[in-house]
Amino acid sequence: MTILPCPVSLPLMRLALMERVQYIAVHCSATRPTANIGAADIDTMHRARKFACIGYHYVIRRSGAVEKGRPERNAGAHVEGYNSKALGICLVGGIDCQGKAQNNFTPAQLDALRQLLAELKTRYPQAIVQGHRDFPNVAKDCPCFDVRAWLQTP
Repeated sequence: MTILPCPVSLPLMRLALMERVQYIAVHCSATRPTANIGAADIDTMHRARKFACIGYHYVIRRSGAVEKGRPERNAGAHVEGYNSKALGICLVGGIDCQGKAQNNFTPAQLDALRQLLAELKTRYPQAIVQGHRDFPNVAKDCPCFDVRAWLQTP
């Protein structure tokens, strides 16, 4: 698997450092399946929301291409209360044409996610992999599928 470099300049001096990685959080961009966005687009959206920069560590495009976001050594901005101990992966997609939650990820995205998670688990074997929705006090469908159950399928 090839991981593409982050396509934007990040304000690394303004970002907090990661503590010990305890979680790997899977997210969706909550965009329609026709939206062909990547890390640069998400960076723009996050800065518009007053984030320092993209909040995720990785973005998986509809094609299955994996792009870096924040460096792993820096805390993310993707799960309130867990950013300093969770890596964030964002799958592009997750809503249908009416804006409703939908598991509409491509086979290429899911293959890339499985490969990326395997690679990250070699570096962070103790990390718990789960969806954003599985964290306490999160009232979202994100990433629009049960990550734990999906991980159990071949």
